[in-house]
Amino acid sequence: MSDLPRKAVTRTAKLAALPLGFAGRATWGLGKRIVGESAEIVGQQLQQRTAEQLFKVLGELKGGAMKFGQALSVFESALPEEVAGPYRAALTKLQEAAPPMPTRTVHSVLAERLGEDWQDLFLEFEDKPAAAASIGQVHRAVWHDGREVAVKVQYPGAGEALLSDLNQLSRFARLLGPLVPGMDVKPLITELKDRVSEELDYDLEAQAQRAHAEEFADDPDIVVPDVVHQCEQVLITEWMDGIPMSEIITDGTPEQRDRAGQLLAHFLFSGPARTGLLHADPHPGNFRLLPGGPEGEDDWRLGVLDFGTVDRLPGGLPEPIGEALRMTLDGEAEAVYEMLCAEGFVKESIELDPDAVLDYLLPIIEPARVDAFTFTRGWMRSQAARIADPRSPAYQLAKQLNLPPAYLLIHRVTLSTIGVLCQLGATVRLRDELDEWLVGFLPETEAEDETRAEEEDEREEEADAVDGVDGVEQAAAEA
Repeated sequence: MSDLPRKAVTRTAKLAALPLGFAGRATWGLGKRIVGESAEIVGQQLQQRTAEQLFKVLGELKGGAMKFGQALSVFESALPEEVAGPYRAALTKLQEAAPPMPTRTVHSVLAERLGEDWQDLFLEFEDKPAAAASIGQVHRAVWHDGREVAVKVQYPGAGEALLSDLNQLSRFARLLGPLVPGMDVKPLITELKDRVSEELDYDLEAQAQRAHAEEFADDPDIVVPDVVHQCEQVLITEWMDGIPMSEIITDGTPEQRDRAGQLLAHFLFSGPARTGLLHADPHPGNFRLLPGGPEGEDDWRLGVLDFGTVDRLPGGLPEPIGEALRMTLDGEAEAVYEMLCAEGFVKESIELDPDAVLDYLLPIIEPARVDAFTFTRGWMRSQAARIADPRSPAYQLAKQLNLPPAYLLIHRVTLSTIGVLCQLGATVRLRDELDEWLVGFLPETEAEDETRAEEEDEREEEADAVDGVDGVEQAAAEA
């Protein structure tokens, strides 16, 4: 189906059929086993068929179904390899493409929002979409001033579709749980529902993108396309080429993978500190690698797209995150526990052993303990298995911890980013980013020393600039 199915009955029927399909395939698998086929082969075939049906439906429906699929796609690295293989191709399809809506629908939206003479605003407009996402699709065009632009057009009925899908998905969230071991799917769906109104508001998205484009305008590492024009259901931004992150994951060189991973970590921590906003949709479809980094054309920059979901953090990432991370690394079990209690991660009715909490946290923050850490699917799977195994102390402790609402989106974005880093297999100097951008991570004396050093460097640069000007003026006078 090429158009966005908007009728609740149609969408609900498609989604409601998924659990029945899962059950039917399980019966099919049992039948194959009875007639003597290998359990391993049958299991692989079962996973393959499940993946194909699940993500075919999610991609066709777009809306909340596809949004949920994209959110899941960054966690495939947590799955056991024998399960992850069949899912991987189906998952990554949702990161870059989906069935397009008809050209007549696109033209109708543009005429309604930009005026009947909308085509006069463009020197060129490509009817075939360049990309399709959960609530809109993107067309490549040339604006009337000659700039190449991306025209994002929202699907008619997208809001209704988003809520309908997510309500339906929440009803059988338990069946989807095995897709992401160690993660409760239901809170993820609830959080996506809470963000529906923001996701649909292209004015809010334009504001967030402008803020990032302005802040990173001269940045040697990060590129954000500026907003050209915005109105209800239509957002026009500068076009950005580059290699999609999904291609780096599948075919990138080790150098590209490491560079992409470092830049992704840099953006995760520097973005909130510099803009007061956290980009909250970190799946690979929203990132590109562009040539021309600080080291020249052979170096790379990170292009960032889609600011429809952001977390507003005026002071950057909350200081307790940095402080708790530092104290955990220092082995200060009591202090860490007190902070978790104060911030609401441990409810007043719960009492935990501080040393057990520390033992639970240390493996998770392993990437921050070393100068450089290689993120791998194996490491991600080991963390997921540790927390998902009911026999594990980590599982028992995790059930008693609470995630305060203020930290929910930060937690999801961090987990999603780590998922992408593991898909990349990137070696990242995470500690460098934490030192520079995460408030509270460095002890106060070290932070003060760094601030003084930065101020001294700035004064020296200013003095050198003044000396250079004076030298030019003196040479001119002598001449």
